[in-house]
This record gives sequence, C-alpha cells and structure tokens, in this order.
Amino acid sequence: MLTEQGLAAMPAVEMLAGFADRTLSPVQVHDAVQSVIEARESVLNAFWVRDPDESRKAALASEARWAAGEPLGLIDGVPVTLKENVARRGVPMPSGNAGTEPVVPEADAPITARVAESGGVILGSTVMPDWGMLSSGVSSRHGITRSPWNPGWTTGGSSSGAGAAAAGGYGPLHVGTDIGGSIRLPGTWLGLATLKPSYGRIPLDTPYLGRAAGPMTRTVADAALFMRVLSRPDPRDWSSLPPQDIDWSALDGEVRGLRVGVHLEAGCGEPCDAEITAAVNRAAAVFEAAGAVVEPVGEFMTQELLDDLDLFLRVRSWNDFRALEPEARLRVHPHVIRWCQGGADVPGTRVLQCYQQIMSIQARTVAATLPYDLVLSPVAPVAAFPAEQPMPFPGDEKTMAHIGFTAPYNMSGQPAATVNCGFTADRRPIGVQIAGRRFDDLGVLRAAAWYERNRPAEAVPHWPDNADGALTGEKTTSTTPEGKKP
Repeated sequence: MLTEQGLAAMPAVEMLAGFADRTLSPVQVHDAVQSVIEARESVLNAFWVRDPDESRKAALASEARWAAGEPLGLIDGVPVTLKENVARRGVPMPSGNAGTEPVVPEADAPITARVAESGGVILGSTVMPDWGMLSSGVSSRHGITRSPWNPGWTTGGSSSGAGAAAAGGYGPLHVGTDIGGSIRLPGTWLGLATLKPSYGRIPLDTPYLGRAAGPMTRTVADAALFMRVLSRPDPRDWSSLPPQDIDWSALDGEVRGLRVGVHLEAGCGEPCDAEITAAVNRAAAVFEAAGAVVEPVGEFMTQELLDDLDLFLRVRSWNDFRALEPEARLRVHPHVIRWCQGGADVPGTRVLQCYQQIMSIQARTVAATLPYDLVLSPVAPVAAFPAEQPMPFPGDEKTMAHIGFTAPYNMSGQPAATVNCGFTADRRPIGVQIAGRRFDDLGVLRAAAWYERNRPAEAVPHWPDNADGALTGEKTTSTTPEGKKP
C-alpha cells in the first residue's frame, strides 16, 4: 500500500486516473499531502499562507463530484499551490518583502480562476524573495526557504516556495512566475520539470515586459496537463496570445531529423562549471544518438546587454523602493537595497537606452535560434549554492551573472523548459534548458518529454521524500487524518 509521501508525490495524471476509477479519493490525497507538509514545512518553509481546513473542504467537494461522475474540470481534486504574487481574493500579497504593506486583492488572478474552475484543490500561496529580485529562497519577510534535497542548499528563486513544494512532495502541481529565470532556476537546482511558456500564453492580470507564469512539476506530463488549464484565455490580459486549440497531451514523437542547437557559452556573466557543461553535452548526445542533427550555437548575448538589462530592472525596483516610508525601507533585504540603489537617479535617456538594448536582446535571441527546432543549454552556470546566500555569486557587481542563458528567452518571448539531466559529484541536480521557436510551446514540451523518457538512468531524479529524515514513522493511507492549521 502506498505510503503517505508516496501518495502525496504521485503525478497528477495518475491521481486523476485513480479518482476516475474510484481507487483513490481527493480527500485521501489531500490528507496525505497535508501529512507530508506537516512533517517537512518547518525545514523547507515553502508556504506564505495555507489553510488545511479550507483545502480539505475543497477536497470533500471534489470527492462528491467524482462520486456523482461529474468532475468539475481537468484537475478536479488535484492539490495545487500558487506563488504569492498570483492574486487570490482576500489573501495578502507582500511579494516576499518585509518593507511593503501587502496588497489584498479583491479578485482572483486569471491563473487562480482557471485552477478553481477546473476543480484544483488550492493548498495555499508559496513564498518568494523580496520583489522576486533574488535568485534564492532568501526573503526579508519569510526567512530562508530550503531545498528538499539538502536543507543546506538553495531552492533557487524567485519561485522558491513553489520549487520547494514541488521537489518536497507537496502534491504535483505548482505555479511559478519568471521574468529572467525564476521558474527555470529552481527547476535546475531542484531537479524539476518546468516550462516558462511563450509570452502571453498564460494570461496574467499584471503583464510586464518578459514576465510569464508557468508550471513547476516533477514530470513533463504533469506540466503539459497543467498547461491545459493555465493557458485558457482571460480578457484581462491585454497582452495575451489569442486562444489556440493546442493538444497539450500530444507528447509522443521522436527527435530524428530535428535540428538541435547546443549553446554552451552565454557570452556574458560567469562561465559554466565543468560539471554543468558536461551534463548538457551528455543530454545533447542522447538527442544526436536518436537521429537529431546537433550543431553548436555561438554566443549571442554580450556583457553590455546583460548589464543594461540589469540596470533597467534596478530602476524599476528603485521606483518601488523609494515609494516606501523611510522606516519601511530598512526592512527590505540589504542585498536588494544595495542592488536597487544602483538604479537611483538614472536619467530617462539612459533608461531608454536600456530599453532599446532589451529590444536588441530580443532580436539577437530570435535570430540566433531561428535555424533550430530546439536549442539545448545550461540553465545556470553553477549548481545549487548555500541556502543562506542571496545570489549565486558574491559581490553586488555580479547580481545577474547567472541569467545569461535564461533571460534572453524572457525578452524574446520564446518558450523554454527544464528537465533534470544529471547531478554533480555531491548530488546536486543539474537541469538542461530546452528552448524553442516563438509560440512552439508544444514542441518544447514534446522534446522535454522525449528526453525525460530517454535520458540515462543516472540523470533520473530519485526524489528526496525522506532524505532529510523529516519524514519518519511512515503511515499508510488506509486511515484519514484530520486536516490541521499551521
């Protein structure tokens, strides 16, 4: 019989099959997930807000619908978490920052509405670092979020809580957001299957240059399932793509004949560790052995382009920072204060230059990748760093030295996925980024699913469901514990 952590970590597609044939119930799954959360949350620190009593009521309602043969939607009864910057009516949104007065939304975001309409059981809102501008689980409001693989390692960010929840077995479906790598960085450092979709593919209520939301899961099939829900249209996002009938379940197929680029030098930031490069090369070899035409992709970013993107983002956050009361500013994380002060009093002409440089990033990224069906690359130049460290590289001048492979696809709007492709010698996960042409989200997911099926055994994550000793005295799911408030 499945243990609680085994049931909690079950892929969503398997949960749904169990609900349909009545071998599983949404309440049974919910209670198993809550048991795992209770055992691990004091270490992982993934949640900002959670209410087990309310989510259990949602699971009970789902169980009744399945019993009547009337599921509400595609993910009825499946546990879901949402990042704290995804609006939920009445739930405060501090954006990870102790200096802000949390906004309390009056309406659900499009993502929240689609999940609710589809019957997803929302467990709560997951944490993020200050304004999403740290690539770690360090937050002035929430403290430190830690990796389920090893509490001494970072989760990555800014979708830190979502990543910890996915890797930690808090159910199968999690939503992150990404403006420079914030879905894919936790993806590589936690061994996840993720997708930063095409710009506008998933409607947002606060669209912004380069911003996207997407699934963070353990399997590509679950990411594809979640895209069927999250990508449904919402008129509130004036920048979203027009509705498109995409068969997200069509993940079968081969890579023979595909033209696959391998991009190993970003042209900016810090160089890749040898273990990262070797892991991506091994992934490329799997594609080549299956008949893909594999070719190197040259550098298309420059340090100047990355620095100007950094300055543009500093100015944006400086405007937020200076709007705070003087006393509130002192509560913002010191690294973020120092970083955004670099954007103080920058002339408008210089900001416009930075914006024009972002347009150059768009043009260069599309031009360099257009000849290829797919482009494989590292996600980040390093593996997971210490959990207490705000960013991968010490020093304020290196704040964006790790996003040379990820940020270009935010600016160009192209889809990019991550799949685990190996481990360092000390067992830190390494992900490969699989990017595609503009709007070819399905092609990217199909390639990710193919690699997931065909990767070598040593690249397959064996999830740390009991790795830190937090889960002890395993119980089976034959009894149903009561939900508990945190």
